Amino acid sequence: MSVSEAAIFSGTPGRMSLQQFPLPQPKETEVLVRVLGCTVCGSDVHTYDGRRSVPVPTVLGHEIVGEIVTFGPSASRTDIAGQSLQVGDRITWAIVAHCGHCPMCERGLPQKCQRAVKYGHEALRPGEELLGGFAEHCLLVAGTSIVRIPDELPLEVACPASCATATVVAALEAAGELSGRHICLFGAGTLGLTACALARSHGAATIVCVDPAPARRAKALQFGATQAVSPEEFANTATSLPGAPGYDVAVELSGSTAAFHAAWAHLRMGGTLVLVGSVFPGEPVPVALEQIVRRHLTIRGIHNYAPRHLATAIEFLTAHHQQFPFAELVTSWYPLSEIEQAFECSLRPDAIRVGIRP
Repeated sequence: MSVSEAAIFSGTPGRMSLQQFPLPQPKETEVLVRVLGCTVCGSDVHTYDGRRSVPVPTVLGHEIVGEIVTFGPSASRTDIAGQSLQVGDRITWAIVAHCGHCPMCERGLPQKCQRAVKYGHEALRPGEELLGGFAEHCLLVAGTSIVRIPDELPLEVACPASCATATVVAALEAAGELSGRHICLFGAGTLGLTACALARSHGAATIVCVDPAPARRAKALQFGATQAVSPEEFANTATSLPGAPGYDVAVELSGSTAAFHAAWAHLRMGGTLVLVGSVFPGEPVPVALEQIVRRHLTIRGIHNYAPRHLATAIEFLTAHHQQFPFAELVTSWYPLSEIEQAFECSLRPDAIRVGIRP
């Protein structure tokens, strides 16, 4: 019987083990893929170091690019954009497989499907052990939204699309019209840098990226930021904007409570605050409700994304990956056998993204 190797996280911070599982045969609408690469997301790191809990034991990893190995007998031969699919094609897929019929799906929130299967977040179960990216293969279950990857898109650019890029697409959609607007972004990791590039492509007039690390601030300028500042310098930027004081849009991508306070204080009348980075428990934040009312503010939380955002993410990267240095964000690749070393590397501040090539 053919087998596939996977890295298993069992709940002990800083520890993973390699195990082999029978290679599944896809049923009905399922698709089996060979994993070509999977980048280590910040949420994977938070799980690995004990700041975030997931069902265990599990195969982590959800920023995945794979190659189609086998279709189930009823599997679609087209992706969600209508492009044909065949064995050997490179694909990525939405982090959440959704049913399409539950109240959340019908409300336009398939990422919160009540019957969701979330890649890289599922406990091992017989016949469906391979549901994460840190493995040689991944089984795509019913309800998975697949997007074919153009040949010209490099692996290191395509891998983060199914988490970071698609999430930022959803966040900026929630922010509203950006053309001619003044926007500030907190965090210059993969999310923040991607947001800089997308905001630039949407015609934002001002894009200020805030990050404590000088190297990351320098990188933000390469990704389209008009200014990159430290948290201590941020308050001064809001007073120099044309028109009314403050920003039209603030997007918080770091999960920092201090960043929330800074963004909240410097939104102009009618501004929008989009929260993305707070995906692990933190200190409660007091909010003056009267200020929301009097300043006509909008606060949006964005967690994951809908399938259409992934399709847009691949379109954006295909059109702009040579304009912005997305390929440089994956600083190193590791084999599956060195999964723990890869995670230790990911903990370094200078590592924007680290990848696993099984």
